[in-house]
Amino acid sequence: MTHPSHLPPDALREATQRTLDHYNHNAEDFFAGTRDHDVQQNMDALLQFIQGAAPFSILDFGCGPGRDLKAFSARGHLAVGLEGAARFVEMARSYSGCPVLHQDFLALDLPAGHFDGVFANASLFHVPSQALPRVLAQLHATLKPGGVLFSSNPRGNNDEGFNGERYGAYHDISTWRKYMTTAGFIELLHYYRPAGLPIDQQPWLASVWRKLDLPDHKALKEVA
Repeated sequence: MTHPSHLPPDALREATQRTLDHYNHNAEDFFAGTRDHDVQQNMDALLQFIQGAAPFSILDFGCGPGRDLKAFSARGHLAVGLEGAARFVEMARSYSGCPVLHQDFLALDLPAGHFDGVFANASLFHVPSQALPRVLAQLHATLKPGGVLFSSNPRGNNDEGFNGERYGAYHDISTWRKYMTTAGFIELLHYYRPAGLPIDQQPWLASVWRKLDLPDHKALKEVA
């Protein structure tokens, strides 16, 4: 692991492709190992801050094999998945019965102002730091005014690189706040997981953010 540096285009593509290849080659084992993980706390953290009446339109960003898609749908929400690994796309569509977009995180094509919430559970940390502002801007744009984004990432000391065959960027809360506020979000909540353990045994940083309207976003940039 190293501190963030600018990756040339070929290295950026390699970071994405090696990560997707890993998930495609290990899809069944990954699903078996994560199918019963309890992320109810994370789902509740997103839903509690969405304004208006349910059902909500939810984008599960990096939906994997579809565990959380199925859970959102079972609660009556209109859940749509997005996933870069082709094998996960197939599995998620079959397991959840929900629509799933097959899109690379670095080549997104999302509708503007469409979703009430974005659920990015264990996914955004795969985005290299240099590409993160663009990805967050695209997620900001696909949310309705006042929409809510949830993220959960392995926390670290702002280093990044390959961990085996998967590329990851491991931010602390201070750096993550800078990325999110620059993208036009305001913090609603953050916490560490798993719940009830000492901080040194809580490797996951979870946070919830509301999309600011454009005038507030401009004002935020001017003050920063």
